[in-house]
Amino acid sequence: MAPYQFIERPTPFNTKGGSTLPIFAVTPAHIETGTIDPIALDWAKKAGYKAESGSLLLIPTADGHLGGALFGLGTNPSEQPYITGKLARTLPAGDWHIETAPLTANRLSLGFGLGSYRFDRYKSEKASAPTLMIPRDADGADIKRQLAGVFLARDLINTPTNDMGPNELEAAFRGLAAHYKAEINVVSGDDLRQNFPLVHTVGRASADAPRLLEMRWGKKGHRKITLVGKGVCFDTGGLDIKPASSMLLMKKDMGGAANVMGLALMIMDAKLKVDLRVIIPVVENSISSNAFRPGDIYRSRKGLTVQIDNTDAEGRLILADALAYADEEAPDLLIDMATLTGAARVALGPDLPPFFTDDAELAQDLTEASLETDDPLWRLPLYAGYEKDIRTKFADVTNAPAGGMAGAITAALFLKRFVSSATSWAHFDIYGWAPSERPHSPGGGEAQAIRALYHHIRQSVR
Repeated sequence: MAPYQFIERPTPFNTKGGSTLPIFAVTPAHIETGTIDPIALDWAKKAGYKAESGSLLLIPTADGHLGGALFGLGTNPSEQPYITGKLARTLPAGDWHIETAPLTANRLSLGFGLGSYRFDRYKSEKASAPTLMIPRDADGADIKRQLAGVFLARDLINTPTNDMGPNELEAAFRGLAAHYKAEINVVSGDDLRQNFPLVHTVGRASADAPRLLEMRWGKKGHRKITLVGKGVCFDTGGLDIKPASSMLLMKKDMGGAANVMGLALMIMDAKLKVDLRVIIPVVENSISSNAFRPGDIYRSRKGLTVQIDNTDAEGRLILADALAYADEEAPDLLIDMATLTGAARVALGPDLPPFFTDDAELAQDLTEASLETDDPLWRLPLYAGYEKDIRTKFADVTNAPAGGMAGAITAALFLKRFVSSATSWAHFDIYGWAPSERPHSPGGGEAQAIRALYHHIRQSVR
C-alpha cells in the first residue's frame, strides 16, 4: 500500500527504469586530485568549477547534448547532510542517477526527496521537475514513507484556512485513518461541553464547530504510543486580538496536528509493533458574541480550573483537555506537538524546536535520534522554580502568566499539570514553518522533529 498523501503529487524518484543521466557529487578535493570521470573533470577544469556547496555544473556530450552534471558538496559535506535537496530544484527536468558521491545512499536520496517538495496547488502552471533513481543500497521504502509523512505535514500547514478549516482537517484525518484501516472517533460541537470543556470553550465562536479527533491503530499489548497535536486551524487571538502582521502565518497554528499526522503515517506505514493512539483537538479561535473572555474561569476535563488571562493563549487550553484524555489510559509514551509559544522562537529560532520532558533517559534517546537523523531538537528544562508563575488567586492555574518571562517553560509546566499517569511524556514546541529556503526545503510549512521521533520509536520497538 502506497503511503497516504493529502495532496497527490508526482514521485521525485524514477520508477520507470531506462536511461538516466549521471550526477557526480564531488568535493573540491575530487577536482584537485582528479578522482572523477575524466570527461567531467576536463569540463570542470575548463569551466573553473570549484565544487562549492550546492553548486551545479551541467556537462555536455561531444555532440553538444546534455550528458550529466557535477554537483558540489563543499569541503565538509557533513555540515549540510541534505545538500542534495538543492539538486531537485536546480537540475533540468529529466531522469538522473548518482554516479559518485561521498554520502550514504539513504542520506543523498532522502535529501533529494525532501528538496523536491513543491506546494503548487494554487498555481496555474506546474513546473516540470527532475527525478532520481534511488540507489540499490538505499532503503527506498523507508525513504518514501518518511517523505510521505513530511509532505503530508507540509501540505496541511501550507493549505490556507479557507481550504483547511476544522471540517477539512477532519476530512484529512479521516482519509489517513481509512488508508491504514485505523479506527476513528469524533466528538464535536456541543457534545464537547461535558467531557472536553476547554476545547468547546476555545472553538465555540467559530462557524465551524470545534471537535476532538481520535484514531486508534495497532495491536493491544504492544507498546502504547499516544500522539497529541494542537489543531488550531486559524488563530485571531480571540478577543485579545492579534495585530494584522501577527495573523499572516496563523494558518500554520495547526502545525502540531499536521506533524502528529505525518508521524502517525510513518508509524503505520512501517507497520511498527505499537498500540497507537492519535488525539487532535481541532478549533478555530474566532471572535463573535459568544467568544470566551479575559477573566473567565473554566473547569478542565481533569477538574483543574483555568483562569483566562489572555485569549491568545488558547493552544494550551485545548491541549490540556486532550492530554488529560490521553493520560487516562497511561500510555508508555505520550508525545504532544504544538506551535505554542513565541518564546520558543526567541530562545532557539525557527529551525531548532525545543522539547520538554522530566524523563532523562527519553531525553537522551531523543537527542541521539535527532543527531542520527539530522532532525534538530534541543531540550529545555521543566524548571520547577517557575511553577509559581502559573498559579493564580482565583483558580488553580492561569493560561497566561504575567511578566512575559520564560514563556516556553511556563507553557510546558501548564501542560505538565494535565499529565500524571503516562510512563514518559514529552512536549514539543515547534514552529512548523521554514521562513526561508534551505537545501531540503523550499520554505513554508515544515515538518519538525517527526523524523527523529519516528527513528526513536522504531528503535524502541524492535
